[in-house]
Amino acid sequence: MRKLLMTSFVYCLLGLASGVYYREFTKYNDFTGDTQLSVIHTHLLMLGMFMFLIVLVLEKNFQIMSSKNFKLFYYLYNAGLIVTVTLFVIKGSITVLGGTTGSALAGMAGLGHILLTVGLMYLFIILFEKIKK
Repeated sequence: MRKLLMTSFVYCLLGLASGVYYREFTKYNDFTGDTQLSVIHTHLLMLGMFMFLIVLVLEKNFQIMSSKNFKLFYYLYNAGLIVTVTLFVIKGSITVLGGTTGSALAGMAGLGHILLTVGLMYLFIILFEKIKK
């Protein structure tokens, strides 16, 4: 359970830091348009911190970490979130600096979302396994 709490805490710190990065980086570069940097803060807090707080409660009530599929959920979900957020940072920073991004970044971001989706499917497999009628 401590692993889940620490995961949530790390995402909390990253989420807060990303909000500061967005505000300061755009201010320093006198940027006022739309950028992917604006969504990193909420993605990290909701999909990272709050998600793992919910998983912590699920562990407390249903012992989901004992499932053979838990490691698959944990690593796929985290990899997906990290890939997605990293590409948000790259694309958003390039946008603020006045550059353009190609379709390769969008494809890699799509891979991050796919990993998130597969991770979520494993979480539901675990929940259906643990919560039987």
